Amino acid sequence: MEGSREKAVILTALAYETISKGKHHLYTEVEEMMETKLARISQLSKQNPDMVFTSVGHLINEEMLIECHKDMDGDKAVGIDGVTKEMYGDNLEANVKALVERLKQKSYKPQPARRVEIPKDNGKTRPLNIYCYEDKLVQEALKRILEAVFEPHFYDEMMGFRPNRGCHQALRMLNGMIMYRTEYIVDADIRSFFDHMDHEWIIKFVESRIKDPNITRLIRRLLKAGILNGFSYEETEEGSGQGSVCSPILSCIYMHYVLLWWFKEKIQPEMKGFCGIVNYADDFVCCFQYKEEAERFYERLKHRMEHFGLSLAEEKSRLIEFGRFAEANRKKRGEGKPETFDFLGFTHYCSKSKNGKFRVKRKTSKKKFAKKCKEVHKKIGEMRTFGTAAIIKKVNQILTGYFHYYGIIDNSVMNKKFRYNVLKSLFYWLNRRSQKKSYTWEGFLHMIDEAYPLVKPKVYVNLFEIYAVNN
Repeated sequence: MEGSREKAVILTALAYETISKGKHHLYTEVEEMMETKLARISQLSKQNPDMVFTSVGHLINEEMLIECHKDMDGDKAVGIDGVTKEMYGDNLEANVKALVERLKQKSYKPQPARRVEIPKDNGKTRPLNIYCYEDKLVQEALKRILEAVFEPHFYDEMMGFRPNRGCHQALRMLNGMIMYRTEYIVDADIRSFFDHMDHEWIIKFVESRIKDPNITRLIRRLLKAGILNGFSYEETEEGSGQGSVCSPILSCIYMHYVLLWWFKEKIQPEMKGFCGIVNYADDFVCCFQYKEEAERFYERLKHRMEHFGLSLAEEKSRLIEFGRFAEANRKKRGEGKPETFDFLGFTHYCSKSKNGKFRVKRKTSKKKFAKKCKEVHKKIGEMRTFGTAAIIKKVNQILTGYFHYYGIIDNSVMNKKFRYNVLKSLFYWLNRRSQKKSYTWEGFLHMIDEAYPLVKPKVYVNLFEIYAVNN
């Protein structure tokens, strides 16, 4: 935002309804002084939990769209029209003005997304939708409005696609729950969550706080834009395509009402023992103190998902005994070690600390480990014609990123193993650069240690610290 605009007094009128104790109250805020319109909306939404906004569509104006344009990543793949950020920006003001006019006249119609397939860990593929640049701008503007209204009302247990939250915070929160009174874990997996979100339910959830026909109309058109798969056009009757700028916030809204709100407001008050939930995107883990309550919840969860057009992947969903007494209880019954579960790339298992007390530990999951080793091996192979220094520099960047995520307490063995596998890949490809073998293993290690040291793993994250929400 330009300096003159930053200093300007922004006058806005926000009309909204407040639903309280069965009565409808209409308020109008006029001439509110605020740093930005979205910040003011977020503040109002936070201060008034029952507020329903009725006029926010007008915020998608030239000013907002130009700001969105400045923040867009210009290196992203282009949609079916082939227009890049640079191309759109060559005549930015005219393009944005024309777009706003179409929005006002209700004639704006998103173009179909281009479908590409991304390989998954299991050998299958994940569909990714690539949208036209102008549609991305509209999605970004819509996302900002939805976030301003809904973000203040999301529960702390929802960690994905939110500011000041991430995978390590989710793991830290889960760790606290397991170390507290957890005896049973419901490890559930929603089958193709993004692809099966019901459009009508999306609209209903949005309308719980935004009853602006301009917003709902825009969401419908974006959801129904369709997909171009090769030369074949496919209608989108359900789901919000992964690749859409506003899919993350729509998925958060959907998960909030379908799972988090239900668990926090309906399930927890009914339970006699402890129960808790941690959610990241479409992944979640539920903790319970009592087996019968965990079983009852699991059955209700299946029906809950079905009601909203979703389903659990039965082969990936289960109830397991897990916690400080799991090992002893299973030993009494003549059973083996407690089962493990995977969450956010880590395998969680029951163990003990150095002083013999119960401790939940984590290690890199086998699938994630194997996938990353394969990716690094392939990457080094692609760079084999580069100079050794350039190859090592890139490998160190990969290692640094990997260790920053997987460098958690109790995972040192797997991280050392990963570094060793990277060393073997380097040894293999550096020796393939000529017909004659370049290095012995000992000579290679000496060369690495003396001339091209590789990043070594270390603990970056202590999951036993108490998680605190930073708002």
